[in-house]
Amino acid sequence: MDRIKIHDKYFKPLITNSQIEGVIDSVADELNADFGSSGDIPMLLCVLNGAIMFTAELMKRLTFPLELVSMKLSSYAGTQSTGKVLEVMGLTGDVEGRSVIICEDIVDTGGTIMALKEMLLAKGAREVKICTMLLKPEVYAKPLKIDYVGMRIPNDFIVGFGLDYDELGRNLKDIYVLDK
Repeated sequence: MDRIKIHDKYFKPLITNSQIEGVIDSVADELNADFGSSGDIPMLLCVLNGAIMFTAELMKRLTFPLELVSMKLSSYAGTQSTGKVLEVMGLTGDVEGRSVIICEDIVDTGGTIMALKEMLLAKGAREVKICTMLLKPEVYAKPLKIDYVGMRIPNDFIVGFGLDYDELGRNLKDIYVLDK
C-alpha cells in the first residue's frame, strides 16, 4: 500500500483489505447469531453508494434468508459534512411490518443514520437495526445505539472500500486516510 493522490489531495494507507475482511467476518458472525434462527426474513438496506462494497461482502457471509433493498442519501460535499441529509434515491422496497438492517459504510456525527431510522419507522418498519463497517466514536454524539460496529476509527477523512472523495476512490480495496 503506497500513498495515493485523488483529485487535489494525498492519502496514506490506514486499513488493509485483510483487516477489512476480518471486520466483516466478525459483523457477519454477530448478525448470523441474532437472525439465524429468528424465522424472520429481514431486509438488508444498502445505503448507496458508500456501503455497496461492505454490503456485498457482508451478504456473502450471512447464512439466513434476507431481502436486499437500497436507498441513496447524501450529506457530504467534498471532505465536509453539510449537516443536511438529502434523499437522492428513494427506498427500493416496502419495509412495512419488516425488520430492517441498515448497512452503512461509516457513521460519524450520526445525522444520516438518525434521519434514516426515523424515515424507516415512519414508513412502517417493525424494527430497525444499524450495522456499520466503521464508526467514529469521538464525533458520534447521538443517543441512538449502533447495533453492529465493525471497527472504531479516529475522526479523519478516509477513502476506499466504498468511501469516496468527490466520487473517486470507492473502488480501492484498502482504506486510506487524508495525508495532511
